[in-house]
Formats: sequence, C-alpha cells, structure tokens
Amino acid sequence: MLDVVVIGAGQAGLSAAYYPARHGLIPERDFVVLDANEGPGGAWRHRWPSLTLGAAHAVHDLPGMKLGPADADEPASAVVARYYGSYEKTFELPVHRPVKVLAVHPRNVDDGGSPAGASGSPLAVETERGNFTTRLVINATGTWDKPHWPHYPGLETFTGIQRHTHDFHSVADFAGLRVLVVGGGTSAVQFLLQLDAAGVETAWSTRRPPEFTTREFDPDWGRDVERRVNERTSAGLPPLSVVGVTGLPLTPQYQNGIAAGTLVSRGPLQRLTGTAAVFGDGTEFAADAILWATGFRAALDHLAALKLRESGGGIVMDGVKVAREPRLLLVGYGASASTLGANRAGRAAALAAIDRLSVTAPA
Repeated sequence: MLDVVVIGAGQAGLSAAYYPARHGLIPERDFVVLDANEGPGGAWRHRWPSLTLGAAHAVHDLPGMKLGPADADEPASAVVARYYGSYEKTFELPVHRPVKVLAVHPRNVDDGGSPAGASGSPLAVETERGNFTTRLVINATGTWDKPHWPHYPGLETFTGIQRHTHDFHSVADFAGLRVLVVGGGTSAVQFLLQLDAAGVETAWSTRRPPEFTTREFDPDWGRDVERRVNERTSAGLPPLSVVGVTGLPLTPQYQNGIAAGTLVSRGPLQRLTGTAAVFGDGTEFAADAILWATGFRAALDHLAALKLRESGGGIVMDGVKVAREPRLLLVGYGASASTLGANRAGRAAALAAIDRLSVTAPA
C-alpha cells in the first residue's frame, strides 16, 4: 500500500510531488504521481500554438528549479512542457502516464479494508491501467478537463460553428466568418484581439461590464485575491474564477483594443437564433461562429464517491484540507486553480500529508 497518490502532474501536482522524497518517502514504494496526459506539461501542453510565452499568464517557477531564460515568442505549450519534463527527470519524480483516474473511494471491507467511510481506512484509486491503494490522496487535477458550456435559449437552433477555449487552435479556423466571443476573462480578450488582427469581424458578449483595472499586480494584490476566493471555499460555496476577482489588466494593448471598439462588450447574451445572437438590449449580431471563452470548472468527477459537496454546491475547505474527508488534500481548487497559488498549495498539501502520515504511522 502506498502512503500518497498525487493525481495530476501540472504545476500544483509537481509542486506537491517535489516534497515527499525530501521528507523520507521513497518514490514508487511510498508515493506515485498519476497523470492522464501523454507527456509533461499539464494543461499547458494543450494551449493553442499562437499563445506565446510572452502573451501567457506568468509561468511560475516550480520549487527547487527555475524556468530560466526562455524565448517569449515560443509557444507557451512547448516551453512549459519542456520545463516540466526536465523537472520530472531532475528530481526523479515517479510520474505514471498516461493514467486516467476513474474513481477514488474508501477501500471495501471485502478487499481487506476498513468499513467504507472510516477515516483511518485506505483509499482505492481506480484507473484505466490498474488500481492503487493509498493512505492519502493529493488531488491536483485542476480545471482544464472540464470546460464550462453555458446554456442560452435557442442554443440548440444555432447552425454555425461552436468552439470552446478548450478546443481553440487558431484564428485561421475562423477566417471569413463573423464571430461572437462570449466571456469576460483574459482568454476572451486575447481571442478578440487575434481575430481582429486577422481581419475577422467580431462581437463581444459579457454578463457584466468588463472589469479593467490599473491596480498593480503585486504581492498584496495576490494575497487579496486569494483571500476573496478562499472566503467562498471555506464556506462551502462554489469558487469564483480567479479572474472574477482580479479583473483585467489595462495594458496599452488592451487600451488600444478598447479605443478601436474591439474590446467593447455588447452586453449580456439573451438568446440565440439559427444565425444570430440577440443581446439584452434587443440588438442582434449575425454570427457564423461562437467562441465560448466561458471558463472551466473543477475536474472532480472521479471524487464523487467521497461525497465532498455541500448543499450549496461547493466543498468546505481549510486551505488545502477538505473538511469532509481527512484522507484527501485538494489543490487546483479555488485560489490554487491558477498559477497564482498552485505552488504554495502544492507545498501545503505535501507537508500536510507528511504530517498526517507521521500521526497515523504504526508505532
């Protein structure tokens, strides 16, 4: 039986996996990392080629090894995949891939475990490539595998192309089309600017007026963002997206986009017809395609058997600790769902796991 199974080898998962060996746990014997991807890079490996390192959100250094100099014009997917791969090799992390986790649940009495739900019993981790038994799980599956597709009246009648950020590849796919971009985050803004630069006619729809800010993104700002996100998760409410509390940085590029009319929202989407979007003010935009930049939700379906959610739909958290399940540590949820808090959350989860193992270890 393993002591720890880390699920996910993105930034939070690798940050968590860095620490066990430094506290006496032996790779493969005591802990493993399970990753569903074909290779290193986490969610970054799936980002579209036009998202260069210079245009991406900051790529934070993993513990113990800096990213170092990198070409800002190289696709972020390539840079991060190379960095994460080197990191895994340097620290000899026991990453198994591709391994998709299907379910995590208490080990049954019939399998030699304690009664289901007993806090001291081990957990069974079922995968497409065999099962694992472990004392603790650090879940770091993030959000990339669960894109959010909102529903609007008339959606099923729309006859044009529909893509989500998850499936976006290139603005060339939208050449000659009239494109509606839906969403108020950074991805939506970057799509609009790229499409406009390629001569594509666009319209932007947001539920609320876009929140551009001139506030400096300094450590105090980061702590304030985490505090506001954590207030919800500690109360068992579904977390807001990080951009929902950060706003959009008012860069010169974005200012130019606003002045040109590209980054001016038409307001909330009311409904769709077969060939058009109808906004809240009654105006229409004849659309050939919709690009849904509507974010992601926590990819936690494999944890359903642990019954973590509260009546409000969220999970009560104390940092990375799950109130309902002491055998589970959760990173990539809430404030740690972005690069903003992933490193700290990974470290906190690993140290919490080590502390719990020392308490439960046989005398």
